[in-house]
Amino acid sequence: MGRGNPRSLGAFYLVWGRGEMLWSRAMSETIFSKILSGEIPSHRVYEDELVYAFLDIGPVSEGHTLVIPKEPASTLDQLSDESAAAIGRALPRICRAVQEETGCEAYNVLQNNGALAYQSVFHVHFHIIPKGHGDEGLGVGAWPVKKLDHAAAAGLAERLRTKLGV
Repeated sequence: MGRGNPRSLGAFYLVWGRGEMLWSRAMSETIFSKILSGEIPSHRVYEDELVYAFLDIGPVSEGHTLVIPKEPASTLDQLSDESAAAIGRALPRICRAVQEETGCEAYNVLQNNGALAYQSVFHVHFHIIPKGHGDEGLGVGAWPVKKLDHAAAAGLAERLRTKLGV
């Protein structure tokens, strides 16, 4: 077990279990910053200089793991290239370990940015959610697919390439 006993989370455990927004006493801190500082316990799965991964306290399925940068950033676009690259290197390794240890054949990697996108903890994080048999794991309904306007898409792609300098 890493960083203490999750039963000692008290109110944080109850709030997390209902899927509500998680803020600490100081609004600039999140439950993840408290986990990183060791103030709140977690079951550590992986750690390096820039990345920390631990089991979700409200798992959707066995092995539900959260992968976070140690750098404080609310959304992915605010994250440094260095931390983003570190997550990109660690995420596949962690996915393989979760897959092997849970025996799942499939899994989802979920990452939300902003309240409108259902982000509830405002620190960048990736969920690795093993998809077991039947209803276990993340359920995703049909996406509201629209027809692509190719003229508009060409213009948007050009503007994005210009913005990215490519």
